Amino acid sequence: MSDTPVRLLILGTGNMARTHAKAFSEIDGVSVVAGVDTNAQNLAMFKDAFGLRHGFQTLERALDWDGFDAACNVTPDRVHHATTLSLLAAKKHVLCEKPLATNYADAFEMSCAAELAGVVNMVNLTYRNVPALAHAAAMVAQGTIGEIRHFDASYLQSWLTQPAWGDWDKEEQWLWRMSTAHGSNGTLGDVGIHILDFATHIAGSSVTDVSGRLHTFDKAPGGAIGEYVLDANDSVAMHVALENGAIGVVHATRFASGHINDIRLQIYGTLGGLDVEFTNNQSRLRASVGADMRTGKWVEIDTPPATTLYQKFIDAIRTGTPAEPGFARGASLQKVLDAVATSDRENQRIAIQVT
Repeated sequence: MSDTPVRLLILGTGNMARTHAKAFSEIDGVSVVAGVDTNAQNLAMFKDAFGLRHGFQTLERALDWDGFDAACNVTPDRVHHATTLSLLAAKKHVLCEKPLATNYADAFEMSCAAELAGVVNMVNLTYRNVPALAHAAAMVAQGTIGEIRHFDASYLQSWLTQPAWGDWDKEEQWLWRMSTAHGSNGTLGDVGIHILDFATHIAGSSVTDVSGRLHTFDKAPGGAIGEYVLDANDSVAMHVALENGAIGVVHATRFASGHINDIRLQIYGTLGGLDVEFTNNQSRLRASVGADMRTGKWVEIDTPPATTLYQKFIDAIRTGTPAEPGFARGASLQKVLDAVATSDRENQRIAIQVT
């Protein structure tokens, strides 16, 4: 069973697609067999980079070909819904990039369709691959820090103030992320989902109500660069309450100068606290529990490697078992993101029904 061949289609062939293709190509028995992209140049470059014989400019043609078992949906956010539904209708296993959709209604429909199709479905919440996150979640679940009371979570990027990954004002891969007309929900949709998952997965509880504020800063004369109107939010701050009774703050921005791509969660319970960091592609976990808590001492915790989501996806296909985070998780997170946007628009707290 462990070496059952899996043929993989990559839908969307931009930069992130290369990360998917490389990761899956390193798993025994997995073959990336084709790419799909409406951009012929991107598709040709992707095929050449991974030595692929097959490439299609529409998903419909790929489905007619039908030479694959599973697909990675690495298209822009607004395309996830329609394309994933087509894959599910064809009974294909799907790993979809985050966010699952651009609104809860679409995400919920995708989750229901995946359940009905009976296929493996996962959302690529990549920070589940971080060893410190996985170990911290296990410690909380084991009761190491007692009942959770408070937390502070942040996702800090600086690509609007320093060209660490390229020139945001010249490259399409960044410009579309600032334009609602191009399917972006801004920082809230791009990394807000990551930090919400990071915090609530470790806390082991769902959001029951939220209040949030979004802000878009002036970044270009007239608020636009070419066809891109830069109207998507750049920073988000939210206050959340969890089903387990804890409260906390969650914030994210693209203007955190000096922080290229840094995530942090500080979480406190009745028996101790944890400090989880992911900085410069390295994770770190510190704890203050037991006697250390009484003296305010924080101790570094060794964290074993975490199984990647790519491996979990393939393992689930081979064993016929569900995998997490699934589409249901993606939909529940999208419900919170929608509530944050509503809270900002209506200037009020929004209750969220936990399902």
